[in-house]
Amino acid sequence: MTSNRLPGKVLLPLAGEPALLRLVERITPSRYVDEVVVATTINKTDDPIVKLCQKNHIKYFRGSEEDVLKRVLDAAKSVNADFIIEITGDCPLLDYRHINDLCQEYEKEESDYIANNTIRSYPDGFDVQLFPLNILERVDTLTNDPIDRVHVSYYIYTHPEIFKCRNIKAEGKMYWPELGVTLDEKEDYLLINRIFEELIARSKKFSAEDVVDLLRSNMDWININSHIKRKLAQEG
Repeated sequence: MTSNRLPGKVLLPLAGEPALLRLVERITPSRYVDEVVVATTINKTDDPIVKLCQKNHIKYFRGSEEDVLKRVLDAAKSVNADFIIEITGDCPLLDYRHINDLCQEYEKEESDYIANNTIRSYPDGFDVQLFPLNILERVDTLTNDPIDRVHVSYYIYTHPEIFKCRNIKAEGKMYWPELGVTLDEKEDYLLINRIFEELIARSKKFSAEDVVDLLRSNMDWININSHIKRKLAQEG
C-alpha cells in the first residue's frame, strides 16, 4: 500500500474491481496453482489488503516489509508448498497460461529456477518465476544482503555457479520487450484500466495475446505510459 510512485496501487479499481482481486482471478485458472497466498506486511497500512483477502476468502500471510525473501518463504510454508510460483502484485494482466507454460517447461527439464523475465523478451507485466521451496530455504541460509532479502529470487539467478537457472523466451507476437504493462505509476494505471475495460467485456480469461493484439491495433494507447523508465529485469 505504501508504494512510492503509486500509493495503494494494488487496490486501485480495474474495470470496477481491485487490481489485486483481478490478479488472483487471472492466476487461479492455472491447473498448476493449488493455493494462492497474498504475502503482505505486518504494517497497519496494509490492513486494507488483509480485509480484501478476508472478504473474498483469499489466503494471506503477513511478514516483514524489508525481508521479503523470508515473507515469501514463510507464506509458502504456511500452506505446505513444494514449489513457489512467484508473481508480483503489480502485474494484474498476468496470463495464467504463462504459468502453465513455465511449469510445463520445468517438467521437461528440472532446474533450480525458471522464469520468463531474467532476460526481457515478454512485455514487462507478464512476469512469472518458479522455484522449489527447498531452493529458497537454501538461499535463506546463504545471504543476509539487503538486496537479496528485498528481491526474493535475486540471489538465485545471479549465482548460476550455484543454481541451475533457465529463462523462457517469448516467441511470435509476444516478443515485445519494450512494452510496459506493469502497474508502477499513474499512467500505467490509466493504460491497464483501459485494457481491462475493453477486454473483460469479452472474457474474464482474456489472454496475453489479446492484450498485445489490442495494443497493436491501438498504438496510440501506448503513448499513455511510454515515457516511464522501467527497471531492468536483472534488477529484480
